[in-house]
Amino acid sequence: MANWYSVEKDSIHIEVKAFPGASKNEITGIRDKRLCVRIAAAPEDGKANVCLCEFIAKKLGCAKRDVIVIKGEKSKLKAMSIPKELTQSDGAEIAELLLKDK
Repeated sequence: MANWYSVEKDSIHIEVKAFPGASKNEITGIRDKRLCVRIAAAPEDGKANVCLCEFIAKKLGCAKRDVIVIKGEKSKLKAMSIPKELTQSDGAEIAELLLKDK
């Protein structure tokens, strides 16, 4: 299992380092046990969090409501939750989808 995500009872938790204010949304890789994501939204009034959730949802092919920030709403270091039902079992499918075409 990767260090940047963990499988819980009903969800997959992802550790993220967000870089708001980027020119475009993109995943830049894994660093320090976190998924690094550049976000094309300003870090004000929750805009970057909304954009991050939308971007992750689009990459996973799920509804925006399925991806939530559970920790670090006002920090670059975040924890996100995705329902486990979106994967087969161990979260590897989510990792593969997020890192595809990185």
